[in-house]
Amino acid sequence: MKNVKKPVFFIVAAFILAMAYLTIFGVYTYYGDTETVRVRGVRDIRWGIDIRGGVDVIFTAPEDYNAQRHEMDAARSTIEIRMVTRNITDYEIYVDYATSRIIVRFPWQAEDVSFDPERAVMELGETALLTFREGFPWDSAGNLMNPEELPLVITGADVRRASPQYHEGKYLVSLELEDSGRDVFSEVTGRLRGTDTPISIWLDNFPFSWPMVNQQITGGRATIEGDFTFDEVRSLADRINGGALPFKLEIDSFSTISPTLGIGARDAVALAGVIAFAVIAVIMIFLYKLLGVVAVFALLGQAVGAIAVISGFFPGAQSFTLTIPGIAGIILSIAMGVDANVITSERIKEELRAGKTLDGALQAGYKRAFSVIFDCNITLLIISFILMGAFGTPDSIAAVVLRPLFFMFGPGAAGAIYSFGFTLTVGAILNFIFGVTASRLMTYSISKFKPMRKISLYTRERKGAV
Repeated sequence: MKNVKKPVFFIVAAFILAMAYLTIFGVYTYYGDTETVRVRGVRDIRWGIDIRGGVDVIFTAPEDYNAQRHEMDAARSTIEIRMVTRNITDYEIYVDYATSRIIVRFPWQAEDVSFDPERAVMELGETALLTFREGFPWDSAGNLMNPEELPLVITGADVRRASPQYHEGKYLVSLELEDSGRDVFSEVTGRLRGTDTPISIWLDNFPFSWPMVNQQITGGRATIEGDFTFDEVRSLADRINGGALPFKLEIDSFSTISPTLGIGARDAVALAGVIAFAVIAVIMIFLYKLLGVVAVFALLGQAVGAIAVISGFFPGAQSFTLTIPGIAGIILSIAMGVDANVITSERIKEELRAGKTLDGALQAGYKRAFSVIFDCNITLLIISFILMGAFGTPDSIAAVVLRPLFFMFGPGAAGAIYSFGFTLTVGAILNFIFGVTASRLMTYSISKFKPMRKISLYTRERKGAV
């Protein structure tokens, strides 16, 4: 407590208010009619189908392909994984086994410059069949070859995981192969090592990479190197991860769908949220006085932080689809933040009633409250982590950690549940940052000002100053 200086309160408060402004309004620059997003604001949030509407697309198997039931299930699972990989967490997928059709519905937002629904549909279709083939994708005349004319090495089904990496000053894609492709890949890379023949990587009839073979790959792990940017290797890894379909997907129809709630309902929810926050702020200040003021700043920081994560405020982050379950997760986590501040304030009041000095009461109150707050938020994090591991993408941190528990179930991405778990996780982490750390620093700091050391500013039970 002695190390916390007086200006800390104003620094933390200014940071929260500045972040609130930037998160709400964003930062945009204009050059003529061209708008560049510098900092994403509330308007850049991608809303779910229930709020904004979305896209309805029907995929089918080729006419000459007799898709089996297990293959349709595999195709559905892969599409689910692709959706969550693209941060599209509010979607609906239905399979018609009789006609070999997959009906997919997902949200869209016209103002979101980073998300093009038509392009997303095309990517879902064009990444249907991934193959690794031996040789250049062009002939000696510079014409694109038919991939069937090149010897097949492995398919997307032989790739367990692809992930972007940064090594020795350059970006690359790391590949981990299944047992089914290790021996074949080892034999081909051993034969092509040091030659002028690459291994070309195809998505349907389009080649997107043709790396040269520098060494024989015997351990089932390989890297794709080139003059890549981070966005390029991330896109390449996503395409490889989404290319393990048993057959090629074809687009049967494409249309837009109307929202079930609409923008009006979204605006009503936003207005209700602002009113509820204002009411909570008044109650907190009335009951806990100066501690209530600190609690309001902490809750504001937590709410703004959650919106910032969802909108893609931070560099390198993508916008996240905000759905009704996701909003429920935010509300629940903020309620946990209110509990944290109430518990702390009550503990401090108890210490003051017991006759301790202000400094002693503040230290003892935060110390006694922390164990309860810690237990509650750790429990929330465990629950949200399990939800994200069970219903997120197989290559996510949560899924990898929990794979020994869920390996028998296979991939089962479910956007609505994943969205709820994601916002719960963000809220619990922000509660530690703002509800515990920031509020403690602000309270210690403001209590060093002589006018703020009156006991009546912290509780009604005792008078005077300490």
